[in-house]
This record gives sequence, structure tokens and C-alpha cells, in this order.
Amino acid sequence: MKFLKLAFGLICLLILASNVRTMSHWTEARGVWDDICYLRQAHLFQLHGIGGLDTDVSRDEDHFLRGKLNEIGFPEGRPAPCHPPTASGKYVMQYPPGTGLVLALFPQGHQVVPLYVSVNLIVCGFALLAIFHARSLSSVVAAGVFGALTVYMMINPAKASYSIAPTMALCAVVGYLTALWLIKTKDNVWLVLLIGLLLGLSVNLRLPNLFLAAGYVLFLGVTFLRSRTPATFVRGLVFGVAFTVGMVPTLVANAINAGSPFATTYSPDDASAPEINLAILNQYLHDMQFVLILLAVGSTAWLLLTGRGGARQVALVVGGNLLVNLIFFISHPTFTPYYVVPITMLSMWSVCFALAMQAPESAEQARLGQAARA
Repeated sequence: MKFLKLAFGLICLLILASNVRTMSHWTEARGVWDDICYLRQAHLFQLHGIGGLDTDVSRDEDHFLRGKLNEIGFPEGRPAPCHPPTASGKYVMQYPPGTGLVLALFPQGHQVVPLYVSVNLIVCGFALLAIFHARSLSSVVAAGVFGALTVYMMINPAKASYSIAPTMALCAVVGYLTALWLIKTKDNVWLVLLIGLLLGLSVNLRLPNLFLAAGYVLFLGVTFLRSRTPATFVRGLVFGVAFTVGMVPTLVANAINAGSPFATTYSPDDASAPEINLAILNQYLHDMQFVLILLAVGSTAWLLLTGRGGARQVALVVGGNLLVNLIFFISHPTFTPYYVVPITMLSMWSVCFALAMQAPESAEQARLGQAARA
């Protein structure tokens, strides 16, 4: 298996090198409205520090936003894109501040390429970790194929939105921690705290990432209701507190821009009530995301049927997460080529690491398991 691990590791590294080479030629002037808004948020942070959370469109003293819009020929006099009006009449950025904050870590004009190279390195690192963690032939193949696919996806569809790239990296980290928590150290409250914190931080990148915590909430809640022990209560409480702390930047930004931590800065179209839309469903059925959904659902079902102990619990967390997220996005009034990518990636990372960490079943155990199922 060592040769197979080295081969898959080399494939992942070659894809990473190809990605970096491609990214080195990227430009930040793609003419995409979302890009301009994320770069504006980064510019506000670099100018005002924490004061950059205030995204009122009038805060354009150096004409950064107007200059970016002029570059793409955006008409003068029209409201700036992705800056919907609030109840108070202000025009503020609709996106949470996390993506802009990450971009602000790099020098203006050279932000996108370093961001994508950094998250590519993280994702490739976790792909290699999964491959070399694997302890059976099937788990090595699964980790190798999935690792190569994930590194490849760091260009397409991750390039579609600057918010997806750091989200993909967080999904890899949380997937690893989920398997580690439930398979290796189930009583470790610190891992629960870290998972909750990272999922909360992901909400600052994309507001729909809020639903990435759904499966964990369901699992921790059901576990407590079944056992009613102080330990299960503490784990649920720690997760909830850590998740909320992680979301603090978005809550503060909402309070500044929309007047309340729980008021949305999004337009009514994006904040409308969920409703099953056959046209949206049809778009998913004819998009590459449908393949990712099938892979996530199929791998989760396989882990649920064949996994043992903590591995089956990983499958339960992932299954609940998939169910809630897919219902939300299928009933959402808009469609993009990347909406369900985070939940499918988090699901498959969790399953991949669960398969890799699970001890290989002995021949005797396999016979006993088959007899019990019969």
C-alpha cells in the first residue's frame, strides 16, 4: 500500500502545481460584481481596521468602489451592485465580512492569487493527510481519488466566488476534526469547541454556511436527549457557545449596517421564505453539483451501512447535515454553480477521514458481522 499512497500523493501534488501555475496568471479585474464587493470590504479593513465593518456605500472617500465600477463600465448614477438598501435608507454591502477580512491579509492589488494559493496548500495538505492516514486498500483508494478531485476543484468551481476558496479549506479541517472527535477521542470537549468555533467562523465567509452546523446540532441534541448526562449536556453547550463566538464578526457587522445583530443585510430576493421550486431543482439535476450530491449521499450511506462505532456516528452527523442543507438550497429562490459545494465537501471530507481512521476489520470480525446481518 505504500506505493499506492505515494502514487496518489504525487498525483495530488502535481494537480496542486498545475493549479498554482494557472492561478499565477489570474487577474483581479474579472468584471464580476461580487469580486468588486469582496475587494471593497478588504479595502475598508485595510483603511479603517475594525471600522471597516461599516460598509455604507457613502464611505468611498478615495473612490475605490467607483473606480472599480468604472473599470467594468457600470453606469453612473445607478446604485452600487451587492449594496441593497436597509430599512434606515442606507446602502450597505450584503455579504458577511469574513471573505473581505481574509483578502485584507494580503497587499492590495495582489490579494486573490495569494489567497487561492494558500487555501490550495491547506486542502492539498489535508488530502495527503487522509491518504497517509488510510489503513486499508479500499480507504487508500477512496482517499486518493477524493483528494485528487478536491484539489482539482480548487480552481473549478472554487474560482466562481472568492468566498468558496476559504470555505473549502475550513471544510477540510472540520471534516478531519469530526472524524477525529467521534472515532478517536469522543469525550474530548476541546475538539467539540474547536469544531463549533470553526463552523461559526465559516458563517463570516458565507451566510448559508450557518447550515453547515445543522447535523452537529441534531447529533448533539439527540445524544443528550437519549442519555441525559452532564457530559453530553456540556458538549452541546460548548458547541453552541463556540459556534456563536465564531459568528461574532457577522453579528457585529449586522448591528452596524442593518441596525440589529439578527437583521439581514441581504436583499428581499435572497432573504425570502423557502419554497420548493421545480425550476431550481431542475437546474441542480443538470449541474455538476448533482454529481457531488450523489457522491456525498452515496459515501455517507456506505459508511452508515459498513462503518463501526464512531464511524457510524460520523455518518449520522453527515446524514443530518446533508438533509437539512439540501432542503434549504433546493427551496432557495436562486441557483449558482457552487451553492451546495460546501456541504458536499464537508460531508465527503468527514466520510473520507472516517474511513481512513477506522481500523481494518479482521477476517473473524467480518464473518461475525455478516452472520449478524444475515
